[in-house]
Amino acid sequence: MNSKGKVAFVTGSSQRIGAAVARVLHSQGLNVAIHYRNSEHQAKELTEELNGIRANSAVGFQADLFKIDQILELGNQLTQSFGRLDVLVNNASEFQPNAIGDTSTESFDRMFGIHVKAPYFLVQSVLPVLRKAKGCVVNVTDIYASYPLQDYSLYCASKAALEALTKSMALELAPEIRVNAVAPGAILWAEDEAAAQEVLSKTPLGRIGTVNELAAAVRYLALEATYTTGQTLTVDGGRVITTP
Repeated sequence: MNSKGKVAFVTGSSQRIGAAVARVLHSQGLNVAIHYRNSEHQAKELTEELNGIRANSAVGFQADLFKIDQILELGNQLTQSFGRLDVLVNNASEFQPNAIGDTSTESFDRMFGIHVKAPYFLVQSVLPVLRKAKGCVVNVTDIYASYPLQDYSLYCASKAALEALTKSMALELAPEIRVNAVAPGAILWAEDEAAAQEVLSKTPLGRIGTVNELAAAVRYLALEATYTTGQTLTVDGGRVITTP
């Protein structure tokens, strides 16, 4: 895929996984739109970093993806700023426990809003330019879309819904637009050391992954896997093969 002049938009890209994805796509010659909700300083630093490498190649956008009006405005801003969109990476995520019996309707709505509603309506808002460019969508899900995690039922269910949405979108938007997903395992180290060691004991490769390894998987699906759609690529060091 010739990436010169092409545009990628990565949600939740001011830091961590999203920033790594933005950097790797930028390194392939794409112009990159950086999204953040609260991390303005980090987003500004990343934008300046990328523009220092290649002038006028990165722009930052602020939006709360829980608010539908901001999602739609974000789509409008992207279209007006670049006039095209080739790669959309739905990476923005919230990882919060929600124990059954102690969950508010607001927490339920927010978890599904960020992980399902936002990707759906963001794709819809940029559909004309994405279709014109014969672009692609990469959704970031989780291995917990397929395996339960204690006290995180809403997170698991919303990521599973995003995987189902990936397949449905792939079918509906073909042949112009490809839609795939990546499902990371342990990429960011757990705050609790005992929990981290438990994860490692179930990971055949014996280590956590890096954000750059996940970003490489996104790059592959976005730029190289031109005959692949409706698929989820698991990046977990083999952990799922140890789970009954």
